[in-house]
Amino acid sequence: MTRARLEGAVMDLLWDHAEGLTAAEVRTLLHRKGAPPALTTVHTALTRLAAKGRVRPAEGGRPRRFRAAVTREAHTAELLRDLLGSAPDRETVLAAFVGGISETDSAALRRLLD
Repeated sequence: MTRARLEGAVMDLLWDHAEGLTAAEVRTLLHRKGAPPALTTVHTALTRLAAKGRVRPAEGGRPRRFRAAVTREAHTAELLRDLLGSAPDRETVLAAFVGGISETDSAALRRLLD
């Protein structure tokens, strides 16, 4: 599993468990979805996510519990901004995106822009 996929899977688990999870609990839940990474790998992913501001370790207590520091929606918006920022022609990307969204999403976008 790539680093990005592991981090995404960890974030999905944390969003689904608002009370927070320990690294061992994350590993156990990942094991149910396939081959689990090593516990040290899970802890490294949690540490990296904390450094990025996406995860927050709970104060005190052992083992340490981790919680999502951003909402799923805020994270998704950040990913979209990152992708858009990496495009050489942002307007073309925006035009292709807007041209492919549903009428409902288009109406919501119009309301947000107004």
